[in-house]
Amino acid sequence: MGKKQHQKDKMYLTCTEWTTIYGGRKANVKERATFRKLEFYCCSLTLQPFEHPLCTPDGTIFDLMSIVPYLKKYGHNPITGEPLDPKSLIKLNFHKNSDGKYHCPVTFKIFNENSHIVAIRTTGNVYSHEAVERLNVKAKNFRDLLTDEPFQKSDIITLQDPTDLEKFDISSFHHIKNNLTIDEDEVESVKKDPTYFLRSLNPETRTTLEELYRDYKEPEKKSETKEKLTTRNAAHFSTGAVARSFTSTVGAPVTHNEAAVLDRDIVRYRQIKKKGYVRLHTSKGDLNFELHCDLVTKTCENFIVHCKSGYYNGTIFHRSIRHFMIQGGDPTGTGTGGESIWGKPFADEFKPNLVHKGRGILSMANSGPNTNQSQFFITYRSCQHLDNKHTVFGRLVGGLEVISEMEKVETDAKDRPLESITITGASVFMDPYQEVDDKLKEEEEKEAAKAMCDREEASTSKGKGKDMAPKVHREGVGKYIPKPPASTKRSGEEGSATGSEPKKPKVVLSGSLGDFKSW
Repeated sequence: MGKKQHQKDKMYLTCTEWTTIYGGRKANVKERATFRKLEFYCCSLTLQPFEHPLCTPDGTIFDLMSIVPYLKKYGHNPITGEPLDPKSLIKLNFHKNSDGKYHCPVTFKIFNENSHIVAIRTTGNVYSHEAVERLNVKAKNFRDLLTDEPFQKSDIITLQDPTDLEKFDISSFHHIKNNLTIDEDEVESVKKDPTYFLRSLNPETRTTLEELYRDYKEPEKKSETKEKLTTRNAAHFSTGAVARSFTSTVGAPVTHNEAAVLDRDIVRYRQIKKKGYVRLHTSKGDLNFELHCDLVTKTCENFIVHCKSGYYNGTIFHRSIRHFMIQGGDPTGTGTGGESIWGKPFADEFKPNLVHKGRGILSMANSGPNTNQSQFFITYRSCQHLDNKHTVFGRLVGGLEVISEMEKVETDAKDRPLESITITGASVFMDPYQEVDDKLKEEEEKEAAKAMCDREEASTSKGKGKDMAPKVHREGVGKYIPKPPASTKRSGEEGSATGSEPKKPKVVLSGSLGDFKSW
Protein backbone atom coordinates (compact mmCIF):
# COMPACT_ATOMS: atom_id res chain seq x y z
CA MET A 1 0.00 0.00 0.00
CA GLY A 2 1.61 3.26 -1.04
CA LYS A 3 0.75 6.61 -2.33
CA LYS A 4 0.89 5.49 -5.99
CA GLN A 5 -1.42 2.51 -5.67
CA HIS A 6 -4.24 4.27 -7.61
CA GLN A 7 -2.09 6.13 -10.09
CA LYS A 8 -3.18 3.86 -12.94
CA ASP A 9 -6.88 4.40 -12.29
CA LYS A 10 -8.39 6.28 -15.25
CA MET A 11 -11.84 7.64 -16.03
CA TYR A 12 -11.99 5.82 -19.38
CA LEU A 13 -11.38 2.37 -20.90
CA THR A 14 -8.31 1.82 -22.95
CA CYS A 15 -8.41 0.02 -26.31
CA THR A 16 -6.75 -3.06 -24.81
CA GLU A 17 -9.23 -3.24 -21.93
CA TRP A 18 -12.12 -2.85 -24.35
CA THR A 19 -10.97 -5.59 -26.72
CA THR A 20 -9.68 -8.12 -24.17
CA ILE A 21 -11.11 -7.68 -20.68
CA TYR A 22 -14.59 -6.32 -21.15
CA GLY A 23 -15.44 -8.13 -24.37
CA GLY A 24 -16.40 -5.08 -26.39
CA ARG A 25 -15.16 -6.58 -29.66
CA LYS A 26 -16.68 -9.74 -31.10
CA ALA A 27 -14.47 -11.94 -33.21
CA ASN A 28 -17.19 -12.99 -35.69
CA VAL A 29 -18.53 -9.53 -36.49
CA LYS A 30 -17.66 -8.37 -40.01
CA GLU A 31 -15.64 -5.28 -40.53
CA ARG A 32 -17.49 -2.19 -41.61
CA ALA A 33 -14.95 -1.54 -44.34
CA THR A 34 -15.82 -4.79 -46.14
CA PHE A 35 -19.60 -4.28 -45.95
CA ARG A 36 -21.21 -3.79 -49.39
CA LYS A 37 -24.67 -2.29 -48.88
CA LEU A 38 -27.47 -2.41 -51.45
CA GLU A 39 -29.53 0.76 -51.87
CA PHE A 40 -33.21 0.58 -50.96
CA TYR A 41 -34.33 1.55 -54.50
CA CYS A 42 -32.50 -1.38 -56.12
CA CYS A 43 -33.67 -4.89 -56.93
CA SER A 44 -32.00 -7.49 -54.70
CA LEU A 45 -31.65 -9.83 -57.69
CA THR A 46 -30.31 -7.61 -60.48
CA LEU A 47 -28.76 -5.02 -58.10
CA GLN A 48 -30.16 -2.35 -60.44
CA PRO A 49 -32.84 0.32 -59.80
CA PHE A 50 -36.28 -1.28 -59.98
CA GLU A 51 -39.16 -0.26 -62.25
CA HIS A 52 -41.97 -2.51 -60.98
CA PRO A 53 -41.13 -3.17 -57.30
CA LEU A 54 -42.37 -6.22 -55.41
CA CYS A 55 -41.39 -7.31 -51.92
CA THR A 56 -41.44 -10.51 -49.89
CA PRO A 57 -43.17 -10.71 -46.48
CA ASP A 58 -39.79 -10.06 -44.80
CA GLY A 59 -39.28 -6.80 -46.75
CA THR A 60 -36.82 -7.85 -49.49
CA ILE A 61 -37.45 -5.83 -52.65
CA PHE A 62 -37.32 -7.32 -56.17
CA ASP A 63 -38.26 -6.16 -59.64
CA LEU A 64 -41.15 -7.86 -61.42
CA MET A 65 -39.17 -8.36 -64.63
CA SER A 66 -36.43 -10.32 -62.85
CA ILE A 67 -38.03 -12.19 -59.95
CA VAL A 68 -40.75 -13.93 -62.03
CA PRO A 69 -38.32 -15.63 -64.47
CA TYR A 70 -36.03 -16.50 -61.56
CA LEU A 71 -38.84 -18.20 -59.60
CA LYS A 72 -39.96 -20.09 -62.71
CA LYS A 73 -36.44 -21.43 -63.15
CA TYR A 74 -35.27 -22.01 -59.55
CA GLY A 75 -38.36 -21.69 -57.32
CA HIS A 76 -36.61 -20.27 -54.22
CA ASN A 77 -35.85 -16.95 -52.61
CA PRO A 78 -32.73 -15.45 -54.26
CA ILE A 79 -31.58 -13.99 -50.90
CA THR A 80 -32.13 -16.84 -48.43
CA GLY A 81 -32.39 -19.85 -50.75
CA GLU A 82 -35.67 -20.93 -49.11
CA PRO A 83 -38.77 -21.83 -51.17
CA LEU A 84 -40.76 -18.76 -52.23
CA ASP A 85 -44.32 -18.73 -53.54
CA PRO A 86 -44.87 -16.09 -56.26
CA LYS A 87 -48.34 -15.40 -54.85
CA SER A 88 -46.77 -14.17 -51.59
CA LEU A 89 -45.06 -11.26 -53.37
CA ILE A 90 -46.54 -7.86 -52.57
CA LYS A 91 -46.73 -5.04 -55.11
CA LEU A 92 -45.23 -1.80 -53.74
CA ASN A 93 -46.42 1.70 -54.50
CA PHE A 94 -43.52 4.12 -54.16
CA HIS A 95 -44.22 7.85 -54.49
CA LYS A 96 -41.94 10.46 -56.07
CA ASN A 97 -41.78 14.21 -55.68
CA SER A 98 -41.44 16.77 -58.45
CA ASP A 99 -37.66 16.15 -58.57
CA GLY A 100 -38.17 12.45 -59.21
CA LYS A 101 -36.94 11.34 -55.75
CA TYR A 102 -38.72 8.79 -53.58
CA HIS A 103 -40.43 10.32 -50.55
CA CYS A 104 -43.13 9.68 -47.96
CA PRO A 105 -46.54 10.77 -49.31
CA VAL A 106 -47.61 11.91 -45.81
CA THR A 107 -44.58 13.68 -44.33
CA PHE A 108 -43.00 14.42 -47.75
CA LYS A 109 -39.57 13.52 -46.38
CA ILE A 110 -37.15 12.25 -49.01
CA PHE A 111 -35.98 8.67 -48.50
CA ASN A 112 -32.24 8.09 -48.20
CA GLU A 113 -29.89 5.42 -46.84
CA ASN A 114 -30.66 6.48 -43.25
CA SER A 115 -34.45 6.53 -43.57
CA HIS A 116 -36.67 4.04 -41.77
CA ILE A 117 -39.05 2.85 -44.54
CA VAL A 118 -42.11 0.63 -44.08
CA ALA A 119 -44.91 -0.66 -46.31
CA ILE A 120 -48.50 -1.78 -45.69
CA ARG A 121 -49.16 -5.35 -46.83
CA THR A 122 -52.82 -4.87 -47.80
CA THR A 123 -52.33 -1.81 -50.03
CA GLY A 124 -48.61 -1.86 -50.88
CA ASN A 125 -48.24 1.85 -50.09
CA VAL A 126 -44.80 2.88 -48.81
CA TYR A 127 -44.42 5.37 -45.95
CA SER A 128 -41.80 6.56 -43.50
CA HIS A 129 -41.80 4.73 -40.16
CA GLU A 130 -42.35 8.00 -38.36
CA ALA A 131 -45.70 8.62 -40.12
CA VAL A 132 -47.01 5.12 -39.48
CA GLU A 133 -45.82 5.12 -35.87
CA ARG A 134 -47.46 8.43 -35.00
CA LEU A 135 -50.64 8.30 -37.07
CA ASN A 136 -51.42 4.58 -36.96
CA VAL A 137 -49.70 2.74 -34.13
CA LYS A 138 -49.84 5.37 -31.35
CA ALA A 139 -53.27 6.58 -32.42
CA LYS A 140 -54.47 2.96 -32.74
CA ASN A 141 -55.93 3.88 -36.09
CA PHE A 142 -54.99 0.95 -38.28
CA ARG A 143 -56.23 2.34 -41.60
CA ASP A 144 -54.11 3.15 -44.62
CA LEU A 145 -53.17 6.82 -44.63
CA LEU A 146 -53.99 7.20 -48.34
CA THR A 147 -56.74 4.72 -49.18
CA ASP A 148 -58.28 4.35 -45.68
CA GLU A 149 -58.29 0.54 -46.01
CA PRO A 150 -58.07 -1.33 -42.71
CA PHE A 151 -54.99 -3.39 -41.80
CA GLN A 152 -53.42 -5.04 -38.79
CA LYS A 153 -50.24 -4.20 -36.97
CA SER A 154 -48.64 -7.36 -38.35
CA ASP A 155 -49.23 -6.01 -41.88
CA ILE A 156 -46.53 -3.37 -41.40
CA ILE A 157 -43.45 -4.57 -43.33
CA THR A 158 -40.06 -2.98 -42.75
CA LEU A 159 -38.28 -2.29 -46.00
CA GLN A 160 -35.24 -0.49 -44.54
CA ASP A 161 -34.13 -0.10 -40.92
CA PRO A 162 -30.96 1.98 -40.51
CA THR A 163 -30.16 0.10 -37.28
CA ASP A 164 -30.35 -3.31 -38.99
CA LEU A 165 -28.73 -3.41 -42.43
CA GLU A 166 -27.74 -7.08 -42.55
CA LYS A 167 -30.32 -7.92 -45.22
CA PHE A 168 -28.66 -5.38 -47.55
CA ASP A 169 -25.30 -7.16 -47.40
CA ILE A 170 -24.72 -8.18 -51.02
CA SER A 171 -22.05 -10.75 -50.16
CA SER A 172 -24.57 -12.77 -48.15
CA PHE A 173 -27.11 -13.17 -50.96
CA HIS A 174 -27.76 -16.78 -51.92
CA HIS A 175 -27.73 -16.14 -55.68
CA ILE A 176 -24.45 -14.24 -55.41
CA LYS A 177 -22.74 -17.03 -53.44
CA ASN A 178 -23.92 -19.73 -55.86
CA ASN A 179 -23.69 -17.63 -59.04
CA LEU A 180 -27.33 -18.20 -60.00
CA THR A 181 -28.36 -16.03 -62.94
CA ILE A 182 -30.98 -15.90 -65.69
CA ASP A 183 -30.03 -15.50 -69.33
CA GLU A 184 -31.38 -12.47 -71.16
CA ASP A 185 -32.89 -14.77 -73.77
CA GLU A 186 -34.96 -16.45 -71.08
CA VAL A 187 -36.16 -13.10 -69.77
CA GLU A 188 -37.16 -11.98 -73.26
CA SER A 189 -38.99 -15.23 -73.94
CA VAL A 190 -40.90 -14.91 -70.68
CA LYS A 191 -41.88 -11.31 -71.51
CA LYS A 192 -43.41 -12.49 -74.80
CA ASP A 193 -45.87 -14.65 -72.87
CA PRO A 194 -49.22 -12.76 -72.77
CA THR A 195 -49.88 -13.95 -69.21
CA TYR A 196 -46.54 -12.60 -67.95
CA PHE A 197 -48.04 -9.38 -66.58
CA LEU A 198 -51.19 -11.01 -65.18
CA ARG A 199 -51.08 -11.57 -61.43
CA SER A 200 -54.22 -13.71 -61.26
CA LEU A 201 -56.63 -15.30 -63.75
CA ASN A 202 -60.31 -15.97 -63.18
CA PRO A 203 -61.89 -19.03 -64.84
CA GLU A 204 -63.44 -16.98 -67.67
CA THR A 205 -60.12 -15.37 -68.57
CA ARG A 206 -58.29 -18.68 -68.40
CA THR A 207 -60.87 -20.32 -70.70
CA THR A 208 -60.63 -17.43 -73.16
CA LEU A 209 -56.82 -17.63 -73.26
CA GLU A 210 -56.87 -21.38 -73.79
CA GLU A 211 -59.29 -20.96 -76.69
CA LEU A 212 -57.10 -18.21 -78.12
CA TYR A 213 -53.96 -20.38 -77.94
CA ARG A 214 -55.83 -23.22 -79.61
CA ASP A 215 -57.48 -21.35 -82.49
CA TYR A 216 -55.25 -18.34 -83.14
CA LYS A 217 -53.12 -18.41 -86.27
CA GLU A 218 -50.46 -15.83 -86.84
CA PRO A 219 -51.06 -13.91 -90.08
CA GLU A 220 -48.58 -14.50 -92.85
CA LYS A 221 -46.07 -11.73 -93.34
CA LYS A 222 -46.15 -10.43 -96.89
CA SER A 223 -42.75 -9.57 -98.28
CA GLU A 224 -42.88 -6.10 -99.77
CA THR A 225 -40.94 -5.86 -103.02
CA LYS A 226 -39.73 -2.40 -103.91
CA GLU A 227 -40.65 -1.50 -107.49
CA LYS A 228 -37.73 -0.66 -109.74
CA LEU A 229 -37.36 2.99 -110.71
CA THR A 230 -37.73 3.58 -114.46
CA THR A 231 -38.32 6.57 -116.70
CA ARG A 232 -42.00 5.60 -116.84
CA ASN A 233 -42.78 5.51 -113.11
CA ALA A 234 -40.34 8.21 -111.90
CA ALA A 235 -42.11 11.09 -110.15
CA HIS A 236 -41.22 14.76 -110.54
CA PHE A 237 -40.52 14.90 -106.78
CA SER A 238 -37.94 13.07 -104.67
CA THR A 239 -38.41 10.52 -101.92
CA GLY A 240 -37.50 13.10 -99.27
CA ALA A 241 -34.84 10.83 -97.79
CA VAL A 242 -32.14 13.53 -97.94
CA ALA A 243 -34.23 16.09 -96.07
CA ARG A 244 -35.36 13.47 -93.57
CA SER A 245 -31.79 12.35 -92.83
CA PHE A 246 -30.72 16.01 -92.47
CA THR A 247 -33.29 16.73 -89.76
CA SER A 248 -33.60 13.29 -88.11
CA THR A 249 -31.26 11.93 -85.47
CA VAL A 250 -32.25 8.28 -86.03
CA GLY A 251 -32.48 7.99 -89.80
CA ALA A 252 -29.53 6.77 -91.83
CA PRO A 253 -27.64 9.59 -93.60
CA VAL A 254 -28.61 9.95 -97.27
CA THR A 255 -26.73 12.35 -99.56
CA HIS A 256 -28.16 11.45 -102.97
CA ASN A 257 -31.62 12.54 -104.12
CA GLU A 258 -33.72 9.89 -105.82
CA ALA A 259 -37.02 10.34 -107.59
CA ALA A 260 -40.01 8.79 -105.89
CA VAL A 261 -41.64 5.76 -107.51
CA LEU A 262 -45.21 6.37 -108.62
CA ASP A 263 -47.88 3.80 -107.92
CA ARG A 264 -48.53 1.40 -110.79
CA ASP A 265 -52.17 2.48 -111.07
CA ILE A 266 -51.13 6.12 -111.48
CA VAL A 267 -48.80 5.13 -114.33
CA ARG A 268 -51.57 3.13 -115.96
CA TYR A 269 -54.24 5.78 -115.54
CA ARG A 270 -52.04 8.48 -117.11
CA GLN A 271 -52.05 6.53 -120.38
CA ILE A 272 -55.82 6.02 -120.57
CA LYS A 273 -56.96 8.21 -123.48
CA LYS A 274 -60.00 6.32 -124.81
CA LYS A 275 -63.61 5.73 -123.83
CA GLY A 276 -64.95 2.36 -122.76
CA TYR A 277 -68.05 0.66 -124.13
CA VAL A 278 -70.15 -1.92 -122.25
CA ARG A 279 -73.50 -3.62 -122.91
CA LEU A 280 -75.70 -4.84 -120.03
CA HIS A 281 -78.11 -7.65 -120.93
CA THR A 282 -81.29 -7.33 -118.84
CA SER A 283 -84.61 -9.12 -118.74
CA LYS A 284 -86.14 -6.05 -120.41
CA GLY A 285 -83.51 -5.68 -123.13
CA ASP A 286 -79.96 -4.50 -123.74
CA LEU A 287 -78.43 -1.27 -122.43
CA ASN A 288 -75.38 0.17 -124.19
CA PHE A 289 -73.16 2.51 -122.16
CA GLU A 290 -70.25 4.77 -123.00
CA LEU A 291 -67.82 4.98 -120.05
CA HIS A 292 -65.64 8.02 -119.36
CA CYS A 293 -62.46 6.02 -118.75
CA ASP A 294 -60.25 8.97 -119.66
CA LEU A 295 -61.84 11.18 -116.98
CA VAL A 296 -62.85 8.92 -114.04
CA THR A 297 -60.35 6.10 -114.41
CA LYS A 298 -60.76 4.32 -111.07
CA THR A 299 -64.56 4.19 -111.14
CA CYS A 300 -64.68 2.95 -114.73
CA GLU A 301 -62.09 0.25 -114.07
CA ASN A 302 -64.16 -1.01 -111.13
CA PHE A 303 -67.27 -1.25 -113.34
CA ILE A 304 -65.50 -2.87 -116.32
CA VAL A 305 -63.71 -5.50 -114.20
CA HIS A 306 -67.02 -6.42 -112.51
CA CYS A 307 -68.68 -6.75 -115.91
CA LYS A 308 -65.89 -8.96 -117.28
CA SER A 309 -65.81 -11.21 -114.21
CA GLY A 310 -69.57 -11.77 -114.20
CA TYR A 311 -70.05 -10.06 -110.84
CA TYR A 312 -73.34 -8.47 -111.97
CA ASN A 313 -74.74 -11.64 -113.58
CA GLY A 314 -77.99 -12.64 -111.94
CA THR A 315 -78.33 -9.46 -109.88
CA ILE A 316 -81.53 -7.41 -109.85
CA PHE A 317 -82.42 -3.75 -109.91
CA HIS A 318 -83.65 -3.55 -106.32
CA ARG A 319 -84.83 0.09 -106.34
CA SER A 320 -86.77 2.10 -108.90
CA ILE A 321 -88.33 5.53 -108.47
CA ARG A 322 -90.36 6.87 -111.38
CA HIS A 323 -89.10 10.19 -112.82
CA PHE A 324 -85.92 9.77 -110.77
CA MET A 325 -83.68 6.70 -111.23
CA ILE A 326 -83.27 2.89 -111.09
CA GLN A 327 -80.54 1.31 -108.94
CA GLY A 328 -78.73 -2.06 -109.09
CA GLY A 329 -75.37 -3.77 -108.76
CA ASP A 330 -75.93 -5.42 -105.36
CA PRO A 331 -75.42 -9.22 -105.37
CA THR A 332 -77.52 -9.53 -102.20
CA GLY A 333 -80.44 -7.60 -103.71
CA THR A 334 -81.01 -5.67 -100.47
CA GLY A 335 -79.27 -2.39 -101.28
CA THR A 336 -76.71 -2.82 -98.50
CA GLY A 337 -74.26 -5.24 -100.13
CA GLY A 338 -71.64 -5.13 -102.85
CA GLU A 339 -67.87 -4.82 -102.90
CA SER A 340 -65.34 -3.09 -105.11
CA ILE A 341 -62.62 -4.95 -107.01
CA TRP A 342 -60.09 -3.78 -104.37
CA GLY A 343 -62.12 -5.21 -101.49
CA LYS A 344 -62.71 -1.81 -99.87
CA PRO A 345 -64.53 1.45 -100.67
CA PHE A 346 -62.77 3.86 -103.02
CA ALA A 347 -62.85 7.63 -103.32
CA ASP A 348 -65.22 9.78 -105.33
CA GLU A 349 -64.09 11.25 -108.67
CA PHE A 350 -65.97 14.46 -109.41
CA LYS A 351 -65.46 16.34 -112.68
CA PRO A 352 -67.09 19.70 -113.50
CA ASN A 353 -68.15 18.53 -116.98
CA LEU A 354 -69.69 15.25 -115.73
CA VAL A 355 -73.10 16.09 -114.25
CA HIS A 356 -76.47 14.39 -113.81
CA LYS A 357 -78.08 16.14 -116.78
CA GLY A 358 -80.46 14.24 -119.03
CA ARG A 359 -81.90 10.76 -119.22
CA GLY A 360 -79.66 7.68 -119.03
CA ILE A 361 -76.77 9.03 -116.91
CA LEU A 362 -74.77 6.20 -115.28
CA SER A 363 -73.57 7.09 -111.78
CA MET A 364 -72.24 5.40 -108.64
CA ALA A 365 -74.47 4.78 -105.62
CA ASN A 366 -72.92 5.31 -102.19
CA SER A 367 -73.72 5.75 -98.51
CA GLY A 368 -71.65 8.90 -98.06
CA PRO A 369 -68.44 10.53 -99.26
CA ASN A 370 -65.79 8.11 -100.57
CA THR A 371 -67.88 4.96 -99.97
CA ASN A 372 -68.19 3.66 -103.55
CA GLN A 373 -68.45 -0.12 -103.90
CA SER A 374 -70.30 -1.91 -106.74
CA GLN A 375 -73.79 -0.39 -106.80
CA PHE A 376 -74.77 2.05 -109.56
CA PHE A 377 -77.92 3.80 -110.80
CA ILE A 378 -79.32 5.06 -114.11
CA THR A 379 -81.26 8.32 -114.15
CA TYR A 380 -84.74 8.70 -115.69
CA ARG A 381 -84.33 12.48 -115.83
CA SER A 382 -81.89 15.25 -114.86
CA CYS A 383 -80.82 15.17 -111.19
CA GLN A 384 -78.69 18.26 -110.69
CA HIS A 385 -78.98 17.96 -106.90
CA LEU A 386 -76.79 14.81 -107.06
CA ASP A 387 -73.81 16.61 -108.59
CA ASN A 388 -70.62 16.40 -106.46
CA LYS A 389 -72.33 13.75 -104.33
CA HIS A 390 -72.28 10.79 -106.72
CA THR A 391 -69.62 10.03 -109.34
CA VAL A 392 -70.86 10.18 -112.93
CA PHE A 393 -68.86 7.68 -115.02
CA GLY A 394 -70.98 6.92 -118.12
CA ARG A 395 -74.04 7.60 -120.23
CA LEU A 396 -76.59 5.55 -122.11
CA VAL A 397 -75.95 5.48 -125.89
CA GLY A 398 -78.39 2.71 -126.82
CA GLY A 399 -81.54 1.30 -125.21
CA LEU A 400 -83.71 4.29 -124.28
CA GLU A 401 -86.80 2.23 -124.96
CA VAL A 402 -85.53 -0.37 -122.43
CA ILE A 403 -85.20 2.37 -119.80
CA SER A 404 -88.77 3.39 -120.52
CA GLU A 405 -89.96 -0.20 -120.00
CA MET A 406 -88.11 -0.35 -116.68
CA GLU A 407 -89.69 2.90 -115.52
CA LYS A 408 -93.19 1.53 -116.17
CA VAL A 409 -92.74 -1.41 -113.77
CA GLU A 410 -94.85 -0.97 -110.63
CA THR A 411 -93.10 -0.78 -107.22
CA ASP A 412 -94.12 -1.36 -103.61
CA ALA A 413 -94.00 1.11 -100.72
CA LYS A 414 -90.23 0.63 -100.42
CA ASP A 415 -89.63 1.44 -104.13
CA ARG A 416 -88.85 -2.20 -104.88
CA PRO A 417 -90.06 -3.36 -108.34
CA LEU A 418 -92.91 -5.86 -108.12
CA GLU A 419 -91.60 -7.49 -111.32
CA SER A 420 -87.95 -8.58 -111.11
CA ILE A 421 -85.64 -6.75 -113.51
CA THR A 422 -82.52 -8.92 -113.76
CA ILE A 423 -79.08 -8.39 -115.27
CA THR A 424 -78.47 -11.61 -117.17
CA GLY A 425 -74.95 -10.75 -118.38
CA ALA A 426 -72.54 -8.09 -119.58
CA SER A 427 -70.38 -7.63 -122.68
CA VAL A 428 -67.31 -5.39 -122.80
CA PHE A 429 -66.60 -4.06 -126.32
CA MET A 430 -63.80 -1.60 -125.52
CA ASP A 431 -61.47 -2.02 -122.52
CA PRO A 432 -58.77 0.71 -122.49
CA TYR A 433 -57.23 -0.74 -119.34
CA GLN A 434 -56.43 -4.06 -121.00
CA GLU A 435 -54.79 -2.25 -123.93
CA VAL A 436 -52.62 -0.18 -121.59
CA ASP A 437 -51.67 -3.26 -119.56
CA ASP A 438 -50.62 -5.11 -122.72
CA LYS A 439 -48.62 -2.10 -123.88
CA LEU A 440 -46.85 -1.73 -120.53
CA LYS A 441 -46.10 -5.45 -120.42
CA GLU A 442 -44.61 -5.31 -123.91
CA GLU A 443 -42.42 -2.32 -122.98
CA GLU A 444 -41.25 -4.04 -119.80
CA GLU A 445 -40.30 -7.15 -121.79
CA LYS A 446 -38.34 -5.03 -124.26
CA GLU A 447 -36.53 -3.22 -121.45
CA ALA A 448 -35.71 -6.52 -119.75
CA ALA A 449 -34.35 -7.99 -123.02
CA LYS A 450 -32.29 -4.84 -123.64
CA ALA A 451 -30.87 -4.92 -120.12
CA MET A 452 -29.94 -8.58 -120.53
CA CYS A 453 -28.14 -7.84 -123.82
CA ASP A 454 -26.25 -4.96 -122.20
CA ARG A 455 -25.15 -7.23 -119.38
CA GLU A 456 -23.98 -9.90 -121.80
CA GLU A 457 -22.02 -7.37 -123.89
CA ALA A 458 -20.43 -5.93 -120.77
CA SER A 459 -19.41 -9.38 -119.57
CA THR A 460 -17.94 -10.35 -122.97
CA SER A 461 -16.02 -7.08 -123.38
CA LYS A 462 -14.70 -7.46 -119.85
CA GLY A 463 -13.48 -10.98 -120.64
CA LYS A 464 -11.75 -9.83 -123.86
CA GLY A 465 -10.09 -6.97 -122.04
CA LYS A 466 -8.41 -9.39 -119.66
CA ASP A 467 -6.94 -11.53 -122.51
CA MET A 468 -5.73 -8.70 -124.79
CA ALA A 469 -2.52 -6.82 -123.92
CA PRO A 470 -1.50 -3.50 -125.49
CA LYS A 471 0.91 -3.74 -128.47
CA VAL A 472 4.43 -2.29 -128.05
CA HIS A 473 5.56 -0.14 -131.01
CA ARG A 474 8.91 1.23 -129.78
CA GLU A 475 11.17 1.31 -126.74
CA GLY A 476 11.08 3.89 -123.99
CA VAL A 477 8.47 6.56 -123.37
CA GLY A 478 5.47 6.32 -125.70
CA LYS A 479 6.07 2.71 -126.59
CA TYR A 480 2.33 2.05 -126.94
CA ILE A 481 1.80 4.95 -129.43
CA PRO A 482 1.62 3.56 -132.99
CA LYS A 483 4.07 4.90 -135.60
CA PRO A 484 2.65 7.06 -138.41
CA PRO A 485 2.45 5.38 -141.86
CA ALA A 486 5.09 6.17 -144.55
CA SER A 487 2.64 8.08 -146.78
CA THR A 488 2.16 10.76 -144.12
CA LYS A 489 5.84 11.88 -144.04
CA ARG A 490 6.74 15.49 -144.78
CA SER A 491 8.06 16.55 -148.16
CA GLY A 492 11.44 17.38 -146.65
CA GLU A 493 11.83 13.83 -145.46
CA GLU A 494 10.92 12.48 -148.91
CA GLY A 495 13.67 14.56 -150.53
CA SER A 496 16.25 13.32 -148.11
CA ALA A 497 15.23 9.77 -148.85
CA THR A 498 15.84 10.22 -152.66
CA GLY A 499 19.07 12.19 -152.20
CA SER A 500 17.93 15.37 -154.04
CA GLU A 501 17.67 18.14 -151.53
CA PRO A 502 16.36 21.58 -152.62
CA LYS A 503 19.09 24.23 -152.89
CA LYS A 504 18.76 27.39 -150.84
CA PRO A 505 19.48 30.76 -152.58
CA LYS A 506 22.74 32.35 -151.62
CA VAL A 507 22.62 35.67 -149.84
CA VAL A 508 25.38 38.14 -150.83
CA LEU A 509 26.47 40.32 -147.99
CA SER A 510 28.16 43.59 -148.77
CA GLY A 511 30.35 45.44 -146.31
CA SER A 512 30.00 48.89 -148.03
CA LEU A 513 27.11 51.30 -147.86
CA GLY A 514 25.27 51.98 -151.10
CA ASP A 515 22.37 54.07 -152.26
CA PHE A 516 18.72 53.17 -152.25
CA LYS A 517 18.19 52.68 -155.98
CA SER A 518 17.44 49.02 -155.50
CA TRP A 519 14.33 49.93 -153.50
